[in-house]
Amino acid sequence: MKVPDGWTEAGGALEREFRFRDFREALDFVNRVGELAEAEDHHPDVAIHWNRVTLRWWTHARDAITERDVELAARTNELV
Repeated sequence: MKVPDGWTEAGGALEREFRFRDFREALDFVNRVGELAEAEDHHPDVAIHWNRVTLRWWTHARDAITERDVELAARTNELV
């Protein structure tokens, strides 16, 4: 499985930190990710810290990274 650009495998999930100019930009990004997650019925763990957002894609039911997680991580890169 090829890990998308910018992502790492950490603790059984695909993880990436995104940085923005301010909280508003970070929150707007989280909302775009939320729309993708709802449309796909597959939801990442999200942590937001002022201008930083950390996302973790993994499949809870399998307790593992699946191809779906890889696909959604790659699609998340397009939302920046």
